[in-house]
Amino acid sequence: MGPIELKRPAEFLRAHLLRPFSVLADFFYPPACSVCGISTGGHRGLCAKCWSGIRFIERPYCEVLGIPFSHDLGAGILSAEAIANPPPFDRLRSAATHDHAVRDLVHGLKYRDRTDLAPMMAAWMLRASDGTVESCDALIPVPLLHRSRMLARKFNQAAELARHMARLSGKPLLAATLMRVKRTSQQVGLGAKAREDNVSGAFAVAKGCENDIFGKRIVLIDDVYTTGATVAAASRTLRKAGAADITVLTFARALSEPI
Repeated sequence: MGPIELKRPAEFLRAHLLRPFSVLADFFYPPACSVCGISTGGHRGLCAKCWSGIRFIERPYCEVLGIPFSHDLGAGILSAEAIANPPPFDRLRSAATHDHAVRDLVHGLKYRDRTDLAPMMAAWMLRASDGTVESCDALIPVPLLHRSRMLARKFNQAAELARHMARLSGKPLLAATLMRVKRTSQQVGLGAKAREDNVSGAFAVAKGCENDIFGKRIVLIDDVYTTGATVAAASRTLRKAGAADITVLTFARALSEPI
């Protein structure tokens, strides 16, 4: 082996000088499944049982709403829902269905301050983005919590996912461009119409940030898609501000069975 090349000193330091600290950390905090806690071979991973319970959303699916089809019906096929009620965004993509291990990951990030889960979740979302992140102009997290609720929640889970996606993709993160200007009730437990009314008029583009949106291809990021009321309200605001293309990208999607 020849002499050590010092072209990338940062990588050399991480690989050699920080290794003892990594071993020490593994001793006190051994690698475990991010869902059930059973011992695993590495950090930020799942055990075989939890992994096998995840239903990733892959083609064939509706090109607009991302609803999976049980059979391949051909390229460009839309679901009946997308035809009857076209959404205010251009397309929706989600990494997995909101059940079992995926639900536990969402709850861990959202309610138990498990921000360590965000890098893994963001990587899954990037894989599910169908190339839209690669071709977009910017990432915008939603919902942006009202200031009063932000104090209680400590952080915005959508913004945390968006931050890691920006790091992985190299795309700009516009964390303060879209604002929540109306304090809304919790969406949990509300019906579809009540959810829609609850978030109506809740969003606005920050003053002076209009050029961040006009004519741009935006990827709107959230943790879970249920009825779609929140992302629809946010999308209408972005469309009104002149967004040329809007992709909604979520980690999980509430879905019973493929159609």
